Amino acid sequence: QVQLVESGGGLVQAGGSLRLSCAASGRIFRTDAMGWYRQAPGKQREFVAQMTNRGSTNYADSMKGRFTISRDSSKNTVYLQMDSLKPEDTAVYYCNAIITLPPTMGLVTQNYWGQGTQVTVSS
Repeated sequence: QVQLVESGGGLVQAGGSLRLSCAASGRIFRTDAMGWYRQAPGKQREFVAQMTNRGSTNYADSMKGRFTISRDSSKNTVYLQMDSLKPEDTAVYYCNAIITLPPTMGLVTQNYWGQGTQVTVSS
């Protein structure tokens, strides 16, 4: 029904930058919010940032000032610009989208996840 495809992960040195992208496609009536979570080895998945369809943003405290979320609504794509990266930012980053399906599918609002993209920050 809905697919999320992430890109942009990789290996970067501490202090460097990366930009992640996530494109949503499929049977989408409305994208209510898109955002990012991450999961480091041996840890639980944690919230990173989110942007609603009205443009409101929310960040985890540890990412404020270093990460910037943005969105191209026409492309159903969300971006995460990550600057001043630290080794502790190393994790698999997952795209998340809250999407309302078309009326023919009941206008149901569901939560979707991407497959994840690895970000590794070396010291």
